[in-house]
Amino acid sequence: MIRTPRLELRVPTDTEYEAVCDVADRGVHSPDSMPFAVEWTDAPAPEMRRNSFQFLWSTRASWTPETWHLEFAVYHEGRPVGMKGLWADDFDKLGEFSTGSWLGLEHQGRGFGKEMRAAVLHLGFSELGAHWASSQVFTDNPASIAVNRHHGYAEDGFDLKVRRGRAAQWLRYRLDAGKWRDSPWHNRITVEGMDACKSMFATPAKYET
Repeated sequence: MIRTPRLELRVPTDTEYEAVCDVADRGVHSPDSMPFAVEWTDAPAPEMRRNSFQFLWSTRASWTPETWHLEFAVYHEGRPVGMKGLWADDFDKLGEFSTGSWLGLEHQGRGFGKEMRAAVLHLGFSELGAHWASSQVFTDNPASIAVNRHHGYAEDGFDLKVRRGRAAQWLRYRLDAGKWRDSPWHNRITVEGMDACKSMFATPAKYET
């Protein structure tokens, strides 16, 4: 479990995840936009819920210490507001993780995006010993770009992705561990329960410069 000044992040049970999916059913973004590389919100509500559960279960079934995907439900005052994830490939060799998230429409515009990002950055850098965090965002998603800038990410080029049948720029951002240690968020976040599951995460080797 991760606690920030206003939020609590915890791995949801299936019962808790039903309530999280209720938040998604009420809307995550306007119909004319698509902020996600995987267009999961375009599915009809019953299918979207089924897909969401299958995705959550798949992250657990495919877990290894080197390659993993950890999804947290995000709570404010005891009620779910969205999800926040972090994942890594070859974590033991690269020491790098990526992040992604969504917030229900009714909870946007309150700074929760910055706060939940800070929570997983603290987990990745301070608890797991990562060297780098990466983030990807479409050019027409100013809210996520603002979160990256708030936390000091540096621009790292772009890729092209097909989104709803058309090419779109997918911006890359990168943050190093030293930058996080200088962050004002660094000492405002607590993590509980890591001692019991530390063996589930590989220790990153020092990277070559």
